Amino acid sequence: MPSTEPQQFILLPPRGLTADSIVPSTPAVRSFFSTLSTALGTGSRSATLGAGRLRSRIRVLDSIQDQGAKLVELSPDEVSALRAAQPGVRVVPVVYYRTAEAPRPAIRGASTRGAASSSSRLSLRVVSSQGGAPVPRAEVVAFTDYENGLGAQGTTNTQGVVHLALGAARKKVQRLYVYSEGGYWNLLRKGVTLTSGGVLRMRPIDLKFTDSVRHFYGTAPLDTGVGVKVGVIDTGVGPHPDLMVEGGVNTVTGENPADFTDNGDGHGTHVAGIIGARGTFPTGVRGVAPGVTLRSYRVFGRNADGASNFAIAKAIDRAVRDGCDLINMSLGGGDPDEATHSAMASARAQGVVLLAANGNDGRQPVSSPAADSLALAVSALGRKGTYPPSVTQAAEAVRPWGRDRNDFIAAFSNVGPETDLTGPGVGVISTYPGGYAVLDGTSMACPAATGAAARQLAASPDLLALPRDQARSDAIVAAILQAARPLGFGGVLEGRGLL
Repeated sequence: MPSTEPQQFILLPPRGLTADSIVPSTPAVRSFFSTLSTALGTGSRSATLGAGRLRSRIRVLDSIQDQGAKLVELSPDEVSALRAAQPGVRVVPVVYYRTAEAPRPAIRGASTRGAASSSSRLSLRVVSSQGGAPVPRAEVVAFTDYENGLGAQGTTNTQGVVHLALGAARKKVQRLYVYSEGGYWNLLRKGVTLTSGGVLRMRPIDLKFTDSVRHFYGTAPLDTGVGVKVGVIDTGVGPHPDLMVEGGVNTVTGENPADFTDNGDGHGTHVAGIIGARGTFPTGVRGVAPGVTLRSYRVFGRNADGASNFAIAKAIDRAVRDGCDLINMSLGGGDPDEATHSAMASARAQGVVLLAANGNDGRQPVSSPAADSLALAVSALGRKGTYPPSVTQAAEAVRPWGRDRNDFIAAFSNVGPETDLTGPGVGVISTYPGGYAVLDGTSMACPAATGAAARQLAASPDLLALPRDQARSDAIVAAILQAARPLGFGGVLEGRGLL
């Protein structure tokens, strides 16, 4: 039976994100959105519109400007009545996007937490390869049958010890992955025999190490990118000593709008560092364009793994109004939706360029919002030698190789004709809550491309000075795509290539 319970929807004008956009809506539509804004502003959060069979009670939860999109709660019957009473209003479902960090292999075919006798458990200790300190909260995944997802996994305790229900105290595994919470390179070993009481050693991050971002973009002077303002739509940014954040906003409905710092996930802090970290080796890291002005727009709630299209649309709108030149969106998933598209169209109409991550489903089609032609879609590039041996990044090096046979498009990266650019996204060292972390994904490739775009834009004051309209964003996109250099993979994998 279809649900009759109220659900969340987004109400949009016929065109764009606001009823008073470049192509204004009818007076009836503008009056409708004003009425909803009044209901929200008075604190009642409820408006009754229409009469008789067309009567619709709308609970307003959030708003994008007075004449802009509204997040509302409606029952199916109320949706039907609203469509009949306001045919010029688009009613769009709420959908959720995830961060575009590369997925981690996980056990599928066996319980990892079921009870097991001590004789059937295999205990391992995870320590630092320098000094032997225990590594707590590290995720250990042991595959006895990698193709079918069989094996066991667990998390190390404060002493760095993990107990795996592998059925014996000695076991051969096809693959062994160890993922830390930060501070170390993640470990990958193949075809090994594990013995209870064994020790696994993880390599600490050395900030002097030349990772993929530093290989392709070097170490930029601190003023690289000055004059360009970049909005990071993500899980929040910082605080971190290598990052300077001008400001921002939290667009998650019901949370404190002033709390645009990292929500605890770390993803947004890592992304922002790739763009504009201002650290100095060997005690810090430097982003691709450390001179940019960074702004944080948090769209992921506390303890949430999804960001709503409403929060994203509201963040885009706010970033545009705050004067951002470039917007980085290291998120994706799901089908295209009208709310995000309308927000991106509005941004492009006001001179702002958006870059989005292709997604990480292993050569699957480009995910939304990167698949939208209004965004610059970025795939993930890797390079042999920019990560140590026996780390998880080695599994991403697959054919085809580039003209330089050390270059590859990561195995996890989504690809397709929508791809516009590629950027280094394998084994990237960047800022992270409490220190530094190595992450992979088109989430990392996208900010590398955004930082490179900021470099180019800062060196093109004529483009920056253009009126903030569609011609400006089109000119910036054209300059970016014309400056990219192909690496020999072809357009489906790399678009125009590396910027």
